[in-house]
Amino acid sequence: MHKLDHMTLTVTSLAISMPYYDALLPLIGMQQLRPQVWTDQQGFFIQFQQAARDTRPYERYGAGLNHIGFSASSVADVEAIRESMQAAGFPVPDIQNLGGVSALFMRDPDGIRFEISHYPPGTSVVD
Repeated sequence: MHKLDHMTLTVTSLAISMPYYDALLPLIGMQQLRPQVWTDQQGFFIQFQQAARDTRPYERYGAGLNHIGFSASSVADVEAIRESMQAAGFPVPDIQNLGGVSALFMRDPDGIRFEISHYPPGTSVVD
């Protein structure tokens, strides 16, 4: 069996982006293994690297990654993540109701979108 084991995010500036991720990732159950490397302790890792100079920035509707989605166990968890990120000084939009799914779409300093959603019974991640 094959499973997703890691993700590498290239950011414009580690100095600017890591405070965002240092605030967000513990809220979704990730633990820091070492600087710029986080794990869910179940075999999945997120690592960060500095972008090379003169490269293109992230584009939401360009070819490539649109967003990264994580599920939450309850609407209260989605709300708590929103409140924590806002309290840490990061801009956070309102939680959206997408057909019963509570979804929070946040952007990192490069504009990469993260979705934190609660899917009630009977709803699906992919429709």
